[in-house]
Amino acid sequence: MSIYVGNLSYAVTQEDISNVFAEYGSVKRVVLPTDRETGRLRGFAFVEMSSDEEEASAIDGLDGAEWMGRDLKVNKAKPKEDNNRGSFGGNRGGYNGGGGGGRSRY
Repeated sequence: MSIYVGNLSYAVTQEDISNVFAEYGSVKRVVLPTDRETGRLRGFAFVEMSSDEEEASAIDGLDGAEWMGRDLKVNKAKPKEDNNRGSFGGNRGGYNGGGGGGRSRY
């Protein structure tokens, strides 16, 4: 399982996060997602540690803590949701996907 870390400063680096979480155990991986269009950090990260106990300790110690001028939001990461359901995902039908337009392609 991994840890979600929210409300991060946009100036944060993977090394910064690793150093903070290393106080609670061995950090296996840090992921800092970026915006696809701008390349800018999105203000959150995911951290994986060596054990569930270390992750629990980091969550207890860092959730709500002030760091780099912001109050951190730290909790267990939730599994990624399937975005192919709902009104804006999956097959959209009419727009560009449904053919329509009145002209035959053949």
